[in-house]
Amino acid sequence: MPARRAYFLPLLFLGVLVAAACSLAIGTIEVDWQQVYQGLVAGRSSLHYEVVMGIRLPRAVNAFLVGGMLAVAGALMQVLLRNPLADPYVLGVSGGASVGALLAIMLGWAEAGVSGAAAVGALLSLFVVFSLARGAGHWSSTRLLLTGVVMAAGWGAVVSFLLAVSPEAHLRGMLFWLMGDLTERLPGGFRVGLLALGLGVSVYVARSLNLLATGEQRAASLGVNTVLLRLILYFTAGVLTASAVTLAGAIGFVGLVVPHIVRLMVGADHRLVVPGSLLVGGALLIVSELVARTIMAPNELPVGIVTAFIGVPTFLFLLQRSAAPRS
Repeated sequence: MPARRAYFLPLLFLGVLVAAACSLAIGTIEVDWQQVYQGLVAGRSSLHYEVVMGIRLPRAVNAFLVGGMLAVAGALMQVLLRNPLADPYVLGVSGGASVGALLAIMLGWAEAGVSGAAAVGALLSLFVVFSLARGAGHWSSTRLLLTGVVMAAGWGAVVSFLLAVSPEAHLRGMLFWLMGDLTERLPGGFRVGLLALGLGVSVYVARSLNLLATGEQRAASLGVNTVLLRLILYFTAGVLTASAVTLAGAIGFVGLVVPHIVRLMVGADHRLVVPGSLLVGGALLIVSELVARTIMAPNELPVGIVTAFIGVPTFLFLLQRSAAPRS
């Protein structure tokens, strides 16, 4: 086990590089890497250069960021709510973002406007759930979970209403957004900074996370400020989820399945679970993006469909493995 822990993160990082290399190299167009190199060095633009640098590279970067954000948020949510079925969307952040994005699409806003509206909806849902769960006194994980589930159901009803009354010309774009889709624009430094900040905060409180996972009273007896820790977990996971949703829509199962996969590989130490989830989630979504644009080429599937096909059997396997008797 110690040897496995020592090589765990470097091996995962190598896996991310392999996944990224496959994403850049594989597609409907066979790449002439000499032309890509000439484009990088001498500025000679070509079809192959544009395919790699203008389409595949931005999508791979976005996939890594979104997958990492969702996986880290899922790991934090599962500890915060003390529920192995918790995922980044359980508190309604995705629902609020979906309503904002669908309204923007109905109004004919550009991509930047859709992302902005989704961000407003996600943050609004984040603060509403927190306010309602806290109420006039102390808030518990159970109350937070119930409030989030009810809010998510309410947002789901609004989404169904918007789909029902939307003009047919907008339905395809709305459905693609709801199923998760990656853009072909680089995400910018702001989202990279958010992911780095979220990772740093999560690793910083990783020891406290380990104690909180054993029980709130036990953690408090060992000196952990559980109220402050839960606030940190809630807003860190919420902001990461909001950023991921505004970048790629609602992509399911990554935040639910990936933390369980990492814990199965390396145990429950969140000093490894959190960065490991980031790397596994990023690699998983890079591979999912590759499958989505190649399996039915020249047609392209929403990435969320591929993650669902991967996530459902994976989670059922993990569930069956955890329920199996140990000798």
